[in-house]
Amino acid sequence: MMARKTVGDVLIDLLEFHGVDTVFGIPGVHTIELYRGLGHSSIRHVTPRHELNAGFMADGYARASGKPGVCLLITGPGLTNVITAMAQARADSVPMLVIAGVNRRAHHGHEDGHLHELPDQLGLMRAIALHAHCLHDGQDLSRVVARAFAAITAGRPGPVYIEIPIDVMDQMIEAPTMRPSPQRRHCPDPTDLEAVAELAQRAERPVLLAGGGAMGAAAEVTALAEALDAPVVTTINARSMLAGHPLHVPASPSLSPVRDLLAGADLVVAVGTQFGPTDYDMNVDGGFPKLTNLVRIDVDALQATRGVAIADRTVVADAAQALSGLIERLQDHRQAASGAERAGRAKATAFAGLSIDYQTGAHLIADMAKAVPGCLLVGDSTQLVYAGNCYADLRPGSGWFNASVGFGSLGYGPPAAIGAQLAAPDRPVVCIVGDGGFQFCLSELGTAMDEKAPVVFLVWNNVGYQEIKLTMLDKGMETIGVTPRAPDFVAVAAAYGMAGERVTRIADIARAVARGHATGKPYLVEFQTN
Repeated sequence: MMARKTVGDVLIDLLEFHGVDTVFGIPGVHTIELYRGLGHSSIRHVTPRHELNAGFMADGYARASGKPGVCLLITGPGLTNVITAMAQARADSVPMLVIAGVNRRAHHGHEDGHLHELPDQLGLMRAIALHAHCLHDGQDLSRVVARAFAAITAGRPGPVYIEIPIDVMDQMIEAPTMRPSPQRRHCPDPTDLEAVAELAQRAERPVLLAGGGAMGAAAEVTALAEALDAPVVTTINARSMLAGHPLHVPASPSLSPVRDLLAGADLVVAVGTQFGPTDYDMNVDGGFPKLTNLVRIDVDALQATRGVAIADRTVVADAAQALSGLIERLQDHRQAASGAERAGRAKATAFAGLSIDYQTGAHLIADMAKAVPGCLLVGDSTQLVYAGNCYADLRPGSGWFNASVGFGSLGYGPPAAIGAQLAAPDRPVVCIVGDGGFQFCLSELGTAMDEKAPVVFLVWNNVGYQEIKLTMLDKGMETIGVTPRAPDFVAVAAAYGMAGERVTRIADIARAVARGHATGKPYLVEFQTN
């Protein structure tokens, strides 16, 4: 006779089977039965202070680990709280699985005022998630979970949603046979690769563009760049790729010198990038140039049609597989031998064209990467991060990602940094957050302390929303709503039992961050710009 367990127990077994080792959530009366199996499982449960931050932690965990971040949330408000994080994950192609409770099946659609009731919870999530499913029968759980993991990686990654009615959670079901979900196998069309290889053989001034979708193919991007002797321009979420390499141009394609490099190319191979305005037209000037022989490589055919640039040739495939196939066809390629010179010229000219403030910020980011070798810099929407998004010349082994692009969620950085630290416990993590954005999620300092996650939080305190204030002034407007009062951040950290310090000179920041990292514990550094 087969063993029988509750749906809640089997859910945890299935998550373990699919490689989940951490879930982020806040338990409630509508999810208690889903928590039944956690106590005797190997899965770590992390309790944030808000469901929005559970989503951001899952996002940071996914970016640092390459595995889906998983949230376990209550019906109604718990789920609506995480929608912003799911939208951010969709914008940045981050794999995420959100599992939530929902009211009893018989109550759906009646709006009788039951606790946490929404008019149509599943319909709401279908507008955000790549795939959404309500489990009506516990015996379907195994295939529903397998389908969810398949959906997360079927094409462009993103958020996927499962809801379980509270009268299904405690159903007794037969323990299922564990079967893996179908894995992505996006092999490139050889005809496409032959056509791209032919273009590459003739190219004298090739350039590569690498986006966040290429991060899992960093070795292949590097190998192709070296085979072609091609400069590599990285977007914001790929900025750490090729760090320190002479072919790397760590500057935004929104900058004129980088655009000039691209405009002068006779072949541009763009890998895993959307060509969205936050990377390619951040100044909203409409000046991104027409590219010659543009090849787009993307795992998602629909994604390859988006953005400001129309491809001459599209390769729909996994980035690593497509690039590997292309490299094989270029083994006898004769290099033009000018790539490092072109990259260096574009890099130097791009930096020289930055404002003094952005040059100072770029230097500081480089100093922090040097002071804490191998650190992952996780950013929020704040001026120092904006500088790095324009230009960040990182050291090899350093990392960089943030959410000030695409959906652009304030308060993303601290919880995402905690999630990243839990995913990669041996890697130093530094969070860069402004005083305004930090107040969206200040209570997550408590989560960092609970989990003993040694994140160094660098608070860039410029007394409000300084970037918005400057924009208002540039437009001749009265500045309104841009100076919210900030607390004493060092004192708040101390209230949570976290050590910290305050510095007033930019020259002291990198050393303070290094001191914080050396403690091996969560630490806060507040920099006051005024």
